[in-house]
Amino acid sequence: MIEYNNLKNHLLNNQYKWLVTGVAGFIGSNILEELLKLNQIVIGLDNFSTGHHKNLTEVQSICSSEIWANFSFIEGDICNPDDCNKACQGIDFVLHQAALGSVPRSISDPIATNASNINGFLNILLASKNAEVKSFTYAASSSTYGDHPDLPKIENTIGKPLSPYAITKYVNELYAEVFASTYSFQSIGLRYFNVFGKRQDPFGAYAAVIPKWIYALINNEDLFINGNGETSRDFCYVDNAVQANLLASFSPSEFKNNIYNVAVGDRTSLNQLFEILKSSLEQEGILYCKTPKYRDFRVGDVMHSQASIKKISDNLSYFPEFNIQEGITESIKWYIENL
Repeated sequence: MIEYNNLKNHLLNNQYKWLVTGVAGFIGSNILEELLKLNQIVIGLDNFSTGHHKNLTEVQSICSSEIWANFSFIEGDICNPDDCNKACQGIDFVLHQAALGSVPRSISDPIATNASNINGFLNILLASKNAEVKSFTYAASSSTYGDHPDLPKIENTIGKPLSPYAITKYVNELYAEVFASTYSFQSIGLRYFNVFGKRQDPFGAYAAVIPKWIYALINNEDLFINGNGETSRDFCYVDNAVQANLLASFSPSEFKNNIYNVAVGDRTSLNQLFEILKSSLEQEGILYCKTPKYRDFRVGDVMHSQASIKKISDNLSYFPEFNIQEGITESIKWYIENL
């Protein structure tokens, strides 16, 4: 097991070639930023279906021209096998983040979700196997736990999926397992729990709750809570997810072919989240005087979600550096500067 600080020191002194799919997205661009800061060579693949050029532009603005020269971008689609094969050539580590996210989106358009999250996943998995990459790490999802009621969520106990999106992410895990047994191709799936942070888009019908609410609070717009506000989630700041991806890439062979929760191991209700955001913005001089408006519970959602992070801590030496309050503080700084 390698500690995260030791891993970062190793990367600063040893250059590898990484592929980040979905690199123009929220999580992908944060991974890109960290890898470039660690002097790594990065190939990015994205079709901008949910990612944004501005995310790459922002990372470029943070880096020196010398560091930015270590990044090469391929505008392509994981649904195109040729794009996947091209992107995987000469790659050491694959971090697969590309997907069509959002439970509501999958309910509105299950065909598109299936195409990206299952066909696209299989394309990049096969291309990585054929290119003989050292490691393949992919973004799984806490939605896989479905209707299983127990808390905290433990990796080997899941229920029935509650949305097309959840089905697609579970199929990813099944394909990874079959590739391990059939082709001896090792991988790690990271079940993200409500990741949030800088560059997460607050706009659109499928925007996540934290950026959407921050935008509403900053602009004094109406804020809507689905259900009675007691729905709870294990909100995880994006830097924790970046840590998990890097640790997974360098994990020993005995810890590969596994699924790991990526979270904080805590639980925050929507009512509590509103108060945290409101209070944090007040400290920045932004006051919100409206009362939240409650509406129907959202179809396909679970009432409560909280992760056990024992397995990933024991096996990969993952320890979240940011709790929800610390993550919110960092996020709000970015949104105030960029909104």
